[in-house]
Amino acid sequence: MTGFDEREDKFEKKFAHDEELRFKAEARRNKLLGLWAAELLGLKDAKAEEYVRSVIAADLQEKGDEDVFRKIRGDFDAAGVDQSDHQIRRHMDEFFSEAVRQLKEIG
Repeated sequence: MTGFDEREDKFEKKFAHDEELRFKAEARRNKLLGLWAAELLGLKDAKAEEYVRSVIAADLQEKGDEDVFRKIRGDFDAAGVDQSDHQIRRHMDEFFSEAVRQLKEIG
């Protein structure tokens, strides 16, 4: 294997690792976000866990975060929960940072 091939192989492995980490962080973020939203919606126990699963599933609808944002926004609007778009997006960012931190702790 040439030096170029070795560098290319290392780059591809790093890219795959970074993508896997991002996927795990987004899933963990969605769980944290779902727990936060469930609390604001007044959901407890099994209903809260069911809601968390629905938030995680919402992220599979399309690429990016807009599907999750729309889910939370729509549920808050339907229930009369007073949270601005900015507040929801800020929590999404904070929970993503927290998820990355947790994953780094796990190793």
